[in-house]
Amino acid sequence: MRLAAPLIVACALFSLLLSGTANAATHPIRDPVLTKNKLYGTGELEPSECRERHIKRKHVPSAKRYITSVLNCLNASWQAHFERAGLRFAKARVGFITKPRRFCGHSWDKNVAAMYCDTDRRFLVLLDDEMLANPGDLFLFKVVAHEYGHHVQQVTGMARAFQRYPYKGKSELNEQIRRSELQAECLAGAFMGSVWDSLDRTKGEWEDLLDVTLVSGDEWAKARDHGKGRNIAAWLKRGFQAASPDACNTWTAPSSKVA
Repeated sequence: MRLAAPLIVACALFSLLLSGTANAATHPIRDPVLTKNKLYGTGELEPSECRERHIKRKHVPSAKRYITSVLNCLNASWQAHFERAGLRFAKARVGFITKPRRFCGHSWDKNVAAMYCDTDRRFLVLLDDEMLANPGDLFLFKVVAHEYGHHVQQVTGMARAFQRYPYKGKSELNEQIRRSELQAECLAGAFMGSVWDSLDRTKGEWEDLLDVTLVSGDEWAKARDHGKGRNIAAWLKRGFQAASPDACNTWTAPSSKVA
């Protein structure tokens, strides 16, 4: 059995559609909480407004205000979506640190930008110089949306099912972790797609985010627990284009799509 652990997003996460032949899963998942969750039948997130606040380079106070405003958008959007679907919901909370520290009983990896703790329904964002070097791009927005994806997994019961799911060996465990991380990425994309028209952003900025994902995601692929850059970008784009959690069932995807 897996010990309960926080779900982690890498600083470097982040165009390909999921295409190709439907190869079988090397380690198939059979828990219906994961594979047939009610979330998948809830349809599109309704378009909503999410006005981004101004953020200054290497300025922690403005970064806190920016992230809090994005979190407010996420809470409002997902709460409305859950209520329309008749599902139970709880809001997520956020905290901030400027240097790595232990959180949720775990050490902070040097490459991690943020970490969600399912027992607290809260995530921390590391606001160090690297994170705030270019805060005007979409990366910080995506980081917050990704961590919220883990919160969606928690309130739907998927986080608990994932943590309890058995595995044999590190290879199977890593594939399960990748399915969880890639689902959070897809859910982030779904939210971003639902609010995109309200953001003062260009198509080029979105494409830049995907390009960064393709390159930097491969650095995380070496750890075998987040997925290759092309798959991270593919799930992000898949969620964005659908603007719906229906597109985010990574638990039944072929192993090649979660490698």
